[in-house]
Amino acid sequence: MPYNLSSSLTIGGKMIIKKDNINTNKKIDKKQKKEGFMQGVLTLMFSQILIKILGLVYTLYLTNRNGFGDKGNGICASGYQIYALLLTISSIGVPSAISKLVSERVAVGDNKGAHRIFKIAFATFSVIGLAGSLLLFFGANIIATNWLQIPESEMTLVALSPAIFFVTVASVMRGYFNGRQKISVGAKSQTLEQVFKTLLTIIVVEIVAILSNISTEWMAAGANLATTLATFLGFSYLVLYYRTERKEIATEIKNTVNYKYQRVSTIIKNILFVSIPITLTAIMSSINKNIDSFTVVRNLKKFMPEDTATSLYGILGGKVDTLTSLPLAINVAFSTALVPAISAAKARKDNKTITEKTSFSLLLSMLIGLPCTVGMFIFAQPILNLLFPNANDGALILQISSLTIIFTILDQTINGALQGYGKLMIPTISLATGVFIKFILNITLISNPNIGVYGAAIGSVACHVVAFCIAITALLKNIKLNLTFSKFVIKPIIATVIMAICSYFTYLSLQGIIIERMATIIAIAVAILIYIISILILKIFQKEEFKMLPAGDKIINILEKLKIY
Repeated sequence: MPYNLSSSLTIGGKMIIKKDNINTNKKIDKKQKKEGFMQGVLTLMFSQILIKILGLVYTLYLTNRNGFGDKGNGICASGYQIYALLLTISSIGVPSAISKLVSERVAVGDNKGAHRIFKIAFATFSVIGLAGSLLLFFGANIIATNWLQIPESEMTLVALSPAIFFVTVASVMRGYFNGRQKISVGAKSQTLEQVFKTLLTIIVVEIVAILSNISTEWMAAGANLATTLATFLGFSYLVLYYRTERKEIATEIKNTVNYKYQRVSTIIKNILFVSIPITLTAIMSSINKNIDSFTVVRNLKKFMPEDTATSLYGILGGKVDTLTSLPLAINVAFSTALVPAISAAKARKDNKTITEKTSFSLLLSMLIGLPCTVGMFIFAQPILNLLFPNANDGALILQISSLTIIFTILDQTINGALQGYGKLMIPTISLATGVFIKFILNITLISNPNIGVYGAAIGSVACHVVAFCIAITALLKNIKLNLTFSKFVIKPIIATVIMAICSYFTYLSLQGIIIERMATIIAIAVAILIYIISILILKIFQKEEFKMLPAGDKIINILEKLKIY
């Protein structure tokens, strides 16, 4: 079974350990149950979906809350993007880097070396995370007043500053567990963090609203304070889990083979060598968002009132970014799981596994991204009416921005494959090129009164199209794929067109018969059902590919009974 990373790692481990201690290895195999590749992907996928749904819940609450709305989203988003940039520098590349290095050591039986990497990384990035928190705390006034030109965002930055430390150290722990093929641990901690963030956002904002007499500025700061408290609780979960794993980790270390001693400075250099390119890619993504926070309000103020400009940025950075990022949460599981999976396969020189995992992940990414792009484009206004009844402006911005979804999703998966394969700088170069183009388009288009805020959305589309084209070209040069043009492009497009026609016809038929919100919900449900049926009828997946999924044999049996396969 080519997609069961668990079995391949175990087999790889036995080939090495048999020479030294086969009996000990059997005991470890019974005790150590690693997650399969697709099992880990699905766990992380469901976790990310839940996280985004919860994120949507508190976004709905804030946007529709009296005294908050689009202006509050604008203040929140501007402060959050600066926080995200510093967070990116201190932690985003860390989980992938740690998981890559740890998985390479575990693949050859060196669990002691893997744990040593974790300990040194934890100490190093604790210092980096603390520095990031202090920088944001003491620089909040300058950043808000001079950089963002939104003075109201100062307190949102102060409230977020401690979160950088907690997320940074938590990212090291998630990377360690991912490298040991325990992706669900990090997924659970992120889910728990988001649950607390949703609950605390509502509680804290309501308390602040009462105390401040519904001050938008202080309510925005309260919303970001909830983020800080939630990150602390997510980190606490990881610490408690690590303590429960100490005995198992100690056993792994005791039975290590092929231990390769490395100096502390060497390990730090290795971590930075891997994490810096990955971090640079994430920085480019964060800069992409910060370009909007630096250019939208600044340029819109030239021909409209500041409050209106802030509200328009709130639509872009609040509602639209939240909606267009929902599909990315589903797909991020592939990019996360591909890094350690391909790293381990490459360490074993298993090119077949690399091809199969990358090809299958790309196909699923296409099948996720294409219908989400088309669906959000067609139902932009109905979705805004459904979710934001008190602030439903921004349909055209959402339609333009929805075109980024398919390219961003595919780029996510490609970057995970390239990073796992060791081509660390390609994702950075591709996204940096796209970000540069976005910057040029933003400053050119937004200042044009006939285009305005739509220029930022157009810039984002151009950014991700360019980044995708560069990344896919590099992938095809380095990793062999077993995807045909018909399977990867033609059939998914046909399935998506069928879905779009059926769902939109359903929506139009129900208008005037039932309330619009219910018509939207039913149309979306029809879209999902029709799309799944179309995928099966077009036979986009082969029988062998179904078997790569958890419970794949059961799925095939059902399809054979229905005479679909």
